[in-house]
Amino acid sequence: MNVTEVFCVLLPVRIESEANQREHWGTKARRVKQHRQAALVLVKHAMRNYAGERPVGAKVTLTRIAPRPLDGDNLQGALKACRDGVADALGFRDDSDPRLTWVYAQRASGKAHDYAAEVVIEVAP
Repeated sequence: MNVTEVFCVLLPVRIESEANQREHWGTKARRVKQHRQAALVLVKHAMRNYAGERPVGAKVTLTRIAPRPLDGDNLQGALKACRDGVADALGFRDDSDPRLTWVYAQRASGKAHDYAAEVVIEVAP
């Protein structure tokens, strides 16, 4: 019987729309590096007991948790660094690998300055 394993990770990062940011390139580079590293380290840690070497495929749901929602294209752009970090953690060279399925969602945090990103990974056996 094939059982899909599910891993859930909460990333303590503030996901903001990058489309209309007016900031120094260094500020953006630090934020992108922080988001990618957080996803890489925390997803690897969560999957440390995974029985397989590398998943054959996976469905990854990235959920932005924030006080206000973003529109669809801004949501995908804002979560790009997290997506790259998750693909790195799963052992894929590229996040556009056809064995990976990406789903984007968002939900209200309920508090004014409460931000995070939730990563749910369903690993295909």
